[in-house]
Amino acid sequence: MDWTTISALATAGGTLVLAGTTYASVRSANRAARVAETSLLAGLRPLLVQSTDEDPTLHARFADNVELTVPGGCAAAEVIEGGVYIALSLRNVGPGIGVLHGGSVGELRRGSNSEPTPLDAFRRLIIDLYIPPGKAGYWQIAFRDQDAGRAEVRALVEAGQFTVDLLYGDYEGGQRVISRFGVRREGDEWRLNVIRHWQLDRPSPR
Repeated sequence: MDWTTISALATAGGTLVLAGTTYASVRSANRAARVAETSLLAGLRPLLVQSTDEDPTLHARFADNVELTVPGGCAAAEVIEGGVYIALSLRNVGPGIGVLHGGSVGELRRGSNSEPTPLDAFRRLIIDLYIPPGKAGYWQIAFRDQDAGRAEVRALVEAGQFTVDLLYGDYEGGQRVISRFGVRREGDEWRLNVIRHWQLDRPSPR
């Protein structure tokens, strides 16, 4: 074997080693980027649950000047002049600001295999409602004469129990979550408890 052949083989071997090192470095950099992205998203992620009894009473005002008083740890639901008005007192236990997008009121569904409300079935809020991390806030909805589903929702309120699916996400519009709350009338109060959460937006593996 002459020196030309030996030199060519050495060059090829060096190129192969360099390619392997470069590939390993790129994979390591990609893993580091994914870890950094995951950490960043975790810092933006909201998570809503029911507020506590120690949280302050909130006042949800509607466009037609109806106002509901919502104690900490509770909901409020009233039928006023044929309209149905609902508000929930919530607490954001996640590290990021929660931006509420919409909600859906339905029958109390039993069992862990039930599915969340489809996205196109949510009643969207006219304005965004914000709940800072570690703070309490509220969500509200009204069904008036012209609104579809008013009769069904009124029947649920009069029966004393229903569910609310809330759609919300972070302040950048991502990391959307659907959280389901069960609402029951107990004496003069409406109590609510979170039932489960569905994460809609997750970083795709690469």
